[in-house]
Amino acid sequence: MTVDKPSFHSTTETNTDTIKPKQQKSWIPTLLIGIAIAYLALIQYIPALNVFVQAFSKGVGPFLSNLSRPAFLHAAWLTLILAVIAVPLNTVFGLCAAWAIARHKFPGRAIVLSIIDLPFSISPVVAGLMIVLLYGRNGWFGPWLQAHDIKIIFAFPGMVLATAFVSMPFVAREVIPVLEEFGKDQEEAARILGAKDWQVFWRITLPSIRWGLLYGLILTNARAMGEFGAVSVVSGNIADKTQSLPLFVEDAYKQYETEAAFSAAVLLALLAVVTLVLKEILERKTRIKDVE
Repeated sequence: MTVDKPSFHSTTETNTDTIKPKQQKSWIPTLLIGIAIAYLALIQYIPALNVFVQAFSKGVGPFLSNLSRPAFLHAAWLTLILAVIAVPLNTVFGLCAAWAIARHKFPGRAIVLSIIDLPFSISPVVAGLMIVLLYGRNGWFGPWLQAHDIKIIFAFPGMVLATAFVSMPFVAREVIPVLEEFGKDQEEAARILGAKDWQVFWRITLPSIRWGLLYGLILTNARAMGEFGAVSVVSGNIADKTQSLPLFVEDAYKQYETEAAFSAAVLLALLAVVTLVLKEILERKTRIKDVE
């Protein structure tokens, strides 16, 4: 009786055959990462770096001088006012909408969610045109507004409407999933124990959604202060009157005042950096809370 000896040669060949494809494919992740980094460098990193280089090309003195120009100061102040008005409005709206959608099932719920997401899908320029068609001289409400000497288009109220529209969804979209995950057991228990609705909101609901709410506030503020398209359509881009900071950047660049344009762009870029840092901090806090 003969016993077949194991063939070490064939086993080695099999192992080698299985290892080779893995070794050959090991360069694919490196290639994909390189492509992603190169793409981001061309689209984001190099243009952003160029803004800072151009702004400080003549030194810090001219940069600070550009930031002290009356036109720039007015544009920055107007942008701040737009954000101060639009952010609280959208915060109140977002909380009410999130509460209604997360806590109640009603016909048309999907339609309401789609309407809230409308600013994500519509071009800001189209949004500005919609406001003009409603409140302009020849718009639906134009004759009534003109008869009562109320100016919306090419004035500050139109800029507020455009800013509020484009920054509307962020708070609602960040709070809705948090409310749905949190549930309503604790809220119902508090009501059974005699708590009023405002007490339930301040002591139970608000603490549970605080990170999502802050996240939505940061995104809303960033969009409100950086909006260009919709505000450009409804404002008329009048210097020292209806010119926000993004509009100032475009106007200064068109007037060949490149240093002033890049100096203002640096502030907007720094706003974006601060937004990203705060966003990362809130995401880490949210992940830590989920782990706990």
